[in-house]
Amino acid sequence: MAELLSENVLLGMGNPLLDISATVKTELLTKHSLKSNDAILTEEEDIFKDLIDGYKVDYIAGGATQNTIRVAQWILGKKSLCSYMGCVGRDESSKILEEKAKDAGVNVKYQYSDKPTGRCAVLITGEDRSLVTKLDAANHFTVSHLEEGDNWSVVTAAKCVYSAGFFLTVSVESMLKVAKHCSLNNKTYCLNLSAPFLCQFFKDQMSSVLPFTDIVFGNETEAATYAEVNSLGMTDVGEIAKKIAMLPKENGSTSRLVVITQGSDPVVAVQHGKIMKFPVESLDKKAIVDTNGAGDAFVGGFLAQYVLGKPLDVAVKCGNWAARHCIQRSGCTMPEICDFTA
Repeated sequence: MAELLSENVLLGMGNPLLDISATVKTELLTKHSLKSNDAILTEEEDIFKDLIDGYKVDYIAGGATQNTIRVAQWILGKKSLCSYMGCVGRDESSKILEEKAKDAGVNVKYQYSDKPTGRCAVLITGEDRSLVTKLDAANHFTVSHLEEGDNWSVVTAAKCVYSAGFFLTVSVESMLKVAKHCSLNNKTYCLNLSAPFLCQFFKDQMSSVLPFTDIVFGNETEAATYAEVNSLGMTDVGEIAKKIAMLPKENGSTSRLVVITQGSDPVVAVQHGKIMKFPVESLDKKAIVDTNGAGDAFVGGFLAQYVLGKPLDVAVKCGNWAARHCIQRSGCTMPEICDFTA
């Protein structure tokens, strides 16, 4: 099936980051006033210094959207079906990121900045992961990069575009330009809620993009925060998802699909106003290495099947399958061979 798809069918736009990952003691979280299962932005270097000086770290190609695109490309197999844009520095970190993405077969279209490539401290405690991101170059993506001839042709080639919500802190202008293009041309624009702080502090930016969004992803914590911040007066994940699905939508020819993951609990989806639940196959806790990137991997698996035209249950099944692979490895990485069967 994938061989029938055209190049750049799936485009990701986001914040390319080098993950600096380690299993840490809870004292490190306490010292920096961090929660064990959260994602925040920082302007400070202290956490990176403490992490590198105090622990054995892994350097992994990261950034939520880039992770998702790499996983989707791995599943689809045929080179350059997936493309990716984001801003990096001209340094060793960006070389690692580009190499990993190209090795996976992704068509990378980076914008370059004189700032250093962004980094994310991944602090693992048990099954939890706390993410602390210093955006640096990633924060300097501009809409002008999209408008360069070769890059805009990548946008027009895409049938589906995805951004993690983290990109809302960087270039809403770019997101809106592409989301409106998708809306006008009956393409699929996808957004992830990505982190509670985005629902809280970037509420207006999120609200501006949602009317052009065809698929919304998130997890149960983000859904609960969204409901609280927007005074929905409800806590049931299915009902919150239904509310998000029913928000105003510019392209009325299709209804909005909302997909909420809940770790090992069932995935909740709302399609055509109907709440559906999909069970997640249980996994022995001893097999879990690292939950960082599990949500990214889920979306990668889901969108790979979506662009192949597969039904919702197959897309969710592939998402769960990819996330299950991811949590048994360090970082958002995948084995050599993709053996998913619908």
